[in-house]
Amino acid sequence: MSTPLTTQSTNLKNAICWIGETMQEHPDQPREKIIREAELRFDLTPAECTFLDTNFSKIARGEGCD
Repeated sequence: MSTPLTTQSTNLKNAICWIGETMQEHPDQPREKIIREAELRFDLTPAECTFLDTNFSKIARGEGCD
């Protein structure tokens, strides 16, 4: 059984993976646009959105989603 915290963490993980994949498939799209789409697509909380905005450099360097 998933708890709200687990679900939120799963949403964030899925969003990060999706962002990485989308950036690889569409390198011409602005990173900010991709991140905003992920925030809506995965129904992220404001705190999760802030996390993506401030900490996305690790994923952008290609360090993976696993």
